[in-house]
Amino acid sequence: MTQDVQFSAEANPFAAAEQVCATLGTLTDALFDEHTTRHPAGSLSALRPAEHPAAEALFGLPLAPNGPVHAALDGLGTVITAGTGRPGTGARVAERVTTALHHRYGGGAVRGAIADRGTTSAALFQLPVTGEFADPKLRPPFAPALAALAAGQQTRQPVELATGAGAEVRLVVPPGFHPLTSPGGPAGVSARTVPAPTGAAAGDDPATVAAAEELTAHLAEVAEELFSGGGAQPRRDFAVIAATLADLVHDAGAVYAGVCALEVEDRASEAALVVSLAQHPQPITALATELATVRRHAEVWTVLLPAGPAAVLVEGRTAPVPGPLAADGQRRWVVTSAVEAFVPLPDGGTVLCVQLSTAQPEDWELYTEAFAELLKSVQFGWDGEPARTSADTPAAAPDPAAAVAAAAADPVVTEPGQAPVDGRGTPVLVPPADFDPFAPVADAPAADAEPQERAPRKGTPVMIPPPDFDPFSPEAVASLLNDTPAPVAAAPATDPFGTVTAERSDPFGTTLAPQGPAVPPPPSAPPTVPAPAAPAAEAPRKGTPVMIPPPDFDPFSPEAVASLLNDTPAADPSASTPETSPFG
Repeated sequence: MTQDVQFSAEANPFAAAEQVCATLGTLTDALFDEHTTRHPAGSLSALRPAEHPAAEALFGLPLAPNGPVHAALDGLGTVITAGTGRPGTGARVAERVTTALHHRYGGGAVRGAIADRGTTSAALFQLPVTGEFADPKLRPPFAPALAALAAGQQTRQPVELATGAGAEVRLVVPPGFHPLTSPGGPAGVSARTVPAPTGAAAGDDPATVAAAEELTAHLAEVAEELFSGGGAQPRRDFAVIAATLADLVHDAGAVYAGVCALEVEDRASEAALVVSLAQHPQPITALATELATVRRHAEVWTVLLPAGPAAVLVEGRTAPVPGPLAADGQRRWVVTSAVEAFVPLPDGGTVLCVQLSTAQPEDWELYTEAFAELLKSVQFGWDGEPARTSADTPAAAPDPAAAVAAAAADPVVTEPGQAPVDGRGTPVLVPPADFDPFAPVADAPAADAEPQERAPRKGTPVMIPPPDFDPFSPEAVASLLNDTPAPVAAAPATDPFGTVTAERSDPFGTTLAPQGPAVPPPPSAPPTVPAPAAPAAEAPRKGTPVMIPPPDFDPFSPEAVASLLNDTPAADPSASTPETSPFG
């Protein structure tokens, strides 16, 4: 399978989120420079989330259903929440946010764009970009922090949610990452109290306007944090370009997309982090096998997290840096080390995908340690309803109990040219050779409809004998011999699963003899037991009489041995028959 298939949305449900991660890596490589404000490397591990009072009870935090999608908690990190019951309205906000940021920074040309040339969009900067396979020699190692996840550990049970809430996930992102997604999520996810601006057009959705305004303020704040030591131009460039990706991030199912700018031993280091949800109904073993088959240059492990089993993938990727974003205007490629985890949600149809990439392989262990701690913090909630789609709705199937009840209500069933069956027992119909158990069932007529002539029913009528039926009585045997119909040759039946068998198809799992008598009806009256005859004169019996010992006989008792010695008859020397030994 080629790399184009791996990173295509048709063959890979996680391709869109992987594209977002590759695009964020391109932004950090192109826009971050010596003027970028960076956190110390210790910020990723400065906190100990496991010691926080809320670390084991993230669902006790008031974040849902109308709270923010992610919020920073002192001493814990940024808590992310997302679920299948909160998809949002899908309203487009990128253009509205981009225009607002242009106005906020006083206009002017963004890097790679021409001023006053219409609407600024992601395509103007040749975004998004798609990652590709890197040389297998550039694949990062499976770090010790990731390998430790394969050790056995106790798992948490999903938190019980209210019916209709679907499946929900919460996790903790360590400090040091700057989210480019709004804390309140996309339009329609959370109930915002941000008032709509006075200049809003008539008919604008208040939730969409509020979401756009919130994302505008959030991106401007992140730009201030990342470029606090520079002028307004790098802030405007970063904020506007990130705003053009807002709709792309939402369409990819990403609930969190962030970047990290660190200073490690007096050198710069960056990373990108994306958390997303995707529909994928395969169990974790099948998913891991699929990943190992498709990603030939990757290393795939199956691990056990506190939230349950997961698949972790490590691979090297390459992504282009578009010319409009590069400082020298020349297109180039950047090689990144990526780790991606796939954690199935308890609804059986949704998978949490968490991925991190960095272009600094020397900092691989630093980032993978933070990534492993993030995976340990994952917790699930579920309302108990499995994930279902319209294609999963099963067709109506025939009710066996109703069929038996209908047959019992009409004990005399006839076929063309066949005599009615009479007798005791429960009448049932053995399906014919052309019976299709998967054929749609016709709608039942209304109760007030006029009765119609009963249509002939297919099948061979048989009688199920009552509990007191004796198949060995003389009457039953005589009835069986008299009522046995002549065998009729039947054409080979068609198997509903596509094969042709020489035997008759049995949709109920039992095997019927291809030919033979039907089950005879039980006798209408109990059989007559004849009176005992007078004992006849005893005829001389042939053979050698033997004595069968009683059950409590002990052949080794003194009495038995003495009796054996006294009762042993003497040998007859005149006997001419040679003695036969049972041992030859």
